Amino acid sequence: MTQFVPEPPRHRKPPNILITGLRVGGEPQNVSILGETSVRTLDLRSDQRQITVDFIGLGASLGEKLKYEYRFGGADWTATTERTLNFANLSANDYLLEVRAQTADGVYSTTPASLSFRIAAPFWQRWWFLLAIIFLIAGIVYLIYKYRLQSFLELEKVRTRIATDLHDDIGANLTRISLLSEVAKQKAENGNGQMLSSIADIARESVASMNDIVWAIAPEHDSLLDLTRRMRQHSEEVFALRDIDLDFNATVSDLKLSVGLRRDLLLIFKEAVSNAAKHSACTKVWIDFKVENSLLKLQIKDNGKGFNSTETYDGQGLRSMSRRAESLGGNLTIDSGEGTSIKFEINRSKTLHI
Repeated sequence: MTQFVPEPPRHRKPPNILITGLRVGGEPQNVSILGETSVRTLDLRSDQRQITVDFIGLGASLGEKLKYEYRFGGADWTATTERTLNFANLSANDYLLEVRAQTADGVYSTTPASLSFRIAAPFWQRWWFLLAIIFLIAGIVYLIYKYRLQSFLELEKVRTRIATDLHDDIGANLTRISLLSEVAKQKAENGNGQMLSSIADIARESVASMNDIVWAIAPEHDSLLDLTRRMRQHSEEVFALRDIDLDFNATVSDLKLSVGLRRDLLLIFKEAVSNAAKHSACTKVWIDFKVENSLLKLQIKDNGKGFNSTETYDGQGLRSMSRRAESLGGNLTIDSGEGTSIKFEINRSKTLHI
């Protein structure tokens, strides 16, 4: 009797898969010559964006033909007929590359071979650089805002100064004209020639004060050269009428001056010139106006009789000069003995910010 005994079912062993070579940008990396199922995590620079991976599958029998598949992370498996994978122009990210083998009858590797690597972001894409850019932009916006605010405040100060000058100088003079005119009218029967002459003088002073205010706020007069010309013209006119010899020395510069400095420095100068012409009984005046190192310097000196600086005077001229110099942040000194010397100094760094 013949009996058929079937063989027990044979279970196919899954193929093994090994990574045998790794190159980054063409440079070989340390991989075991026997192959590895898992390669340590690589930390790559932002310019190392090309990866080449060699692998091999080991079947259950010698010469068994295998197929291969790979995937990145949780993506779908992609079939390949090659045993070398090359990836170029990878972006900055964390990667997990897995490779598996498949037999002809559809048996896959139990454990895929894996390679994990990280490509660093360029410095301009890193959080600290982006944060620095945000702070930089915020700083620029703040500086622009601060500059605009300062400009508005400066404009407001200029308007306030103009209003104050108009009120104090022009307003006061016009009030005097009104009062003198009324007195002249009431005393017309006694002759009013001297009274009307005083009215004319006050009117001329008012016009001159108005011209100074208009000149100071005009943007086309913002240079040191313009201020020098204005000073020379005024001093020549004042001293020529009184036969006083004038020696005016000045350095020409393209230094730009703020509205406040032009206005207050011109008024300090005019007050000093007026005092020398009216009260000093001098025969000669020396004026020096120059930029020396980091200082803008003005000196008005005469050979007159001088005055006692310890005495108190009714006039407001000296007090006004001191107040203006202090508001500018400059230094005003007045020396009187054999003649009078008035010196004003201010740091040139302040000439555009006053």
